[in-house]
Amino acid sequence: MSFSDSEHGGEKEYKVFRKFSRDRLLYEMLGAPTADGGKSSWKVLIMDKVTVKVMSHSCKMADITDQGVSLVEDLFRRRQPLPTMDAIYFIQPTRENLVMFLSDMSGREPLYRKAFIFFSSPVQKELVNHIKADTSVLPRIGALREMNLEYFPVDSQAFITDHDSALLELFGEDAEKSKNFEICLNTMATRIGTVFASMKELPHVRYRAPREQDGSPEATRSLIPLKLADSIWQCISKYKSIPNFPQTETCDLLILDRSVDQIAPVIHEWTYDAMCHDLLEMEGNKYILPGKHGGPPEKKEVLLEDHDPVWLELRHAHIADASERLHEKMTTFKSKNKAANIQRDSEMSTRDLQKIVQALPQYNETVEKLTLHVEIAGTLNECIRDMGLRELGQLEQDLVFGDAGSKEVINLLRTSQDASTENKLRLLMIYAIVYPEKFEGDKATKLMQLAKLTPEDMVVVNNMKYLGGPRQSKKKSSGFSLKFDGQKESKQAARKDRTGEEEETWQLFRFFPLVEELIENLSKGQLPKEEYSLMNEPPPKAEKSQRSSGSVPPNGKRPAHSMRSRRTPTWARGNCSDDGYSSDSVLKNVVPDFKRMGQRIFVFIIGGATRSELRVCHKLTAKLRREVILETEAAVRKRYREGSTETPQLVRLHLHPGLAAMGRQLKNTAVPGCGAENSCHFRLSSFS
Repeated sequence: MSFSDSEHGGEKEYKVFRKFSRDRLLYEMLGAPTADGGKSSWKVLIMDKVTVKVMSHSCKMADITDQGVSLVEDLFRRRQPLPTMDAIYFIQPTRENLVMFLSDMSGREPLYRKAFIFFSSPVQKELVNHIKADTSVLPRIGALREMNLEYFPVDSQAFITDHDSALLELFGEDAEKSKNFEICLNTMATRIGTVFASMKELPHVRYRAPREQDGSPEATRSLIPLKLADSIWQCISKYKSIPNFPQTETCDLLILDRSVDQIAPVIHEWTYDAMCHDLLEMEGNKYILPGKHGGPPEKKEVLLEDHDPVWLELRHAHIADASERLHEKMTTFKSKNKAANIQRDSEMSTRDLQKIVQALPQYNETVEKLTLHVEIAGTLNECIRDMGLRELGQLEQDLVFGDAGSKEVINLLRTSQDASTENKLRLLMIYAIVYPEKFEGDKATKLMQLAKLTPEDMVVVNNMKYLGGPRQSKKKSSGFSLKFDGQKESKQAARKDRTGEEEETWQLFRFFPLVEELIENLSKGQLPKEEYSLMNEPPPKAEKSQRSSGSVPPNGKRPAHSMRSRRTPTWARGNCSDDGYSSDSVLKNVVPDFKRMGQRIFVFIIGGATRSELRVCHKLTAKLRREVILETEAAVRKRYREGSTETPQLVRLHLHPGLAAMGRQLKNTAVPGCGAENSCHFRLSSFS
């Protein structure tokens, strides 16, 4: 039986990505029988700094204790001997970790009764032989397994490989000459490989093909998706010996780099989720409630995650839509709920009173959640108003779709002198992508002076060249090009407007990341081979069949998918009723029906992913009937503050390090006085 399925009522239960990881950790590892043959006795869980992150991204402490774990320990800290208890070691297969394990369990008095060892990734044979060589430890080992689970789920359909400096190590100037280049690629490949080993999936590995072959630095950087794809395939090929591992392809993996869409990390995304991470002081998914009347923050912290039904329902909605629906929910709840109107009714039957008492816990929970999100939405709307984001956001989208040009940019910079440095820089980055010729010669200096930016800030724009872009035309031009299609029209567009194909409901919701089109084309089998190559090429007959009929699974069943519909999501407009007592209708959310799903699609973006791209993955999962899982390497938080000397990291999500971070990270000596000692470094977010 595949790890990804379980028998339930004679049918296989489809497990979504994050639940899949959680169940493996809890039931396969922590639920393993102990030395006395039972599962009820208490045990100790020992982890290193990497595996503790793996565990915290998938499980809560209550989940761990429910599996009989009474104590969680750090492998490298001094620990109290517990010779009557068993220990579960969840560790990386490194020599340092094995030395610590052997010191725990060797000698006449080991720390624990029995040791059950679970490695997060494949272990080398020489390390296993090192364990076998210690005859005093060998009889005390109850299990020795490779869990192949060394990735970090940050969403029900997204994970990271925990490489916060990958953008610098892979795309920086002369990065390929550094030893960290290969180390970063190999570690990323190993951790991505554990996803497929864990889920028992064998992917079609597609990657963005190199754009140049002339040996230039740009050509070298364009080889990164190919190198990562090759490393991933080498890792996955070794897993074919695992029992029940498929021998034919069962899913799709598409490997991209950040150059595929430079606009997505910079432009303002107007969904509730994106605005929370962009405008609020959040650490990962944790939001600290502000104090009343501008006082100190309260101690209460909330997690905006999957356990919150209101968050699930509204996170991908436009901020205006989310605000309207929250107001509607609160009004409806107060008018219909009997517990809320208890003081208005002069006479009530005993049965009514009984129902009210039974509904009070749900009432309190509903009021708390709705109040929280009403407060958050109100704070976001205040930020939008105070920062003038509506006008700025409109210009950003007009630039992208070819409805605005230099005149509009100059007018906004002149009339919005009090705009934040971050927002002006974001606007200029989009302007540079759409109109690269406007930054040639001394034009960039004039724009910098008009926007009142420093040369250090403008390095962010200049260093975007390190990401590259679509295939360059052969026509030569002065300076580097941020846009590569050679357009020189008065009004240029970086996106084709899709309003003719899909209905738009809200203003400032026209923008869509290019990943959306790529995933749709992949599902249809229409990705151009010259731009997106296949690592494990299928036989000619199979290839011809797939070209003619789209992406067809090996079992011959085509995954169901709908025809093109409106791009604007219509999340959570489900029909439900309220009996006056229940709170279910208020907290109702639409969860995709994962029954009869087609093959999974994995998308890995080297250089980080954005909230808009994560939203697209959720949207296309429901549309294509294929679970789309987003993968990237870094988890960072937005560090930009007014008055800070750091280069702003222009992000609104914990998945993406941001293009602006390249200002000094990709070339620390780009401008005089901007040395390496001032360079900005990424920080990990807390998702526990």
